[in-house]
Amino acid sequence: MSRVASIPLQRSMSAAIQQSQQKLATTQAQLATAKKAPDYASLGTEAVRNLSTHSLLARQEAYVAAAGRVGITMQIADTHIGSIDTSAMSLKQDILTAIGTGKGTGLNDAINAAFNQFRAALNASEGGTSLFGGSQSDGAPFTPNTLADTLTTPASAAFVNDDVKASVRLADGVDVEYGITASDVGTGLYAAFQTLAGISPVGDPPTAAQLSVLSQAAGQIDTGLTSLRAVNADNGRKQAQTETLGTRAEDRATLMKNIISGNEDADLGQVAIDLAQQKTVLQASYSVFAQLSGLSLVSYLR
Repeated sequence: MSRVASIPLQRSMSAAIQQSQQKLATTQAQLATAKKAPDYASLGTEAVRNLSTHSLLARQEAYVAAAGRVGITMQIADTHIGSIDTSAMSLKQDILTAIGTGKGTGLNDAINAAFNQFRAALNASEGGTSLFGGSQSDGAPFTPNTLADTLTTPASAAFVNDDVKASVRLADGVDVEYGITASDVGTGLYAAFQTLAGISPVGDPPTAAQLSVLSQAAGQIDTGLTSLRAVNADNGRKQAQTETLGTRAEDRATLMKNIISGNEDADLGQVAIDLAQQKTVLQASYSVFAQLSGLSLVSYLR
């Protein structure tokens, strides 16, 4: 039988079907991966921009992570400095009470407790690393173990931290120095503990000489608290700066993600519409091809 449909027509229809199949396969891949293209090369002119944006995104995400990590470190430092402040204020109040009443009941215990709190806070660690040691990661930055040890240990030997302070980059060209050393925190108050160690134990009632020294120590605590609070205020300022820089980095990261998503991510709603249309077109192509292939001159002459 002679076919009405010619071989060239069949070939044209076959090519059209293959093209429809390819489009459908591409759309199905987009639906499965939620991506516009399987690789950067397929993105065309947007490939270079996206590669650059991915690099910028990684940098901003690193800044966000660094800001979070450093922010926690500064919060921990603030907690320990605050504990020293609280115990020193309490000790000062106990000293003033002893001076005012002429009684030393419980004062020796208060002095020793404040010193122990002072020592524990200065030798605090984070993740196994000394918090106030500068670059000295091993060992305690504050060496006297007891109040009595302060009598034979000058401040230059009591604080063995170095002056290297940690810093971190939180934005392009912006470094924040956040390290705090034990000598920054405790030198002022150490003089008060040395003074108190010189009259320990305090009698009950204290002698006139002891009352005079207690008055001197109360003044030294005030001086030490002034320097301590200045250090903590600076730490608080840097906490706020770190939080601000971290928020900005997070905003930039969100912007980068939106740019990348716009260039790489498929519009799944549109993909679903395209998929339905392409399936319809392909089914119609199959039907037409089958009809053309089945036509013959005999069918026509009937």
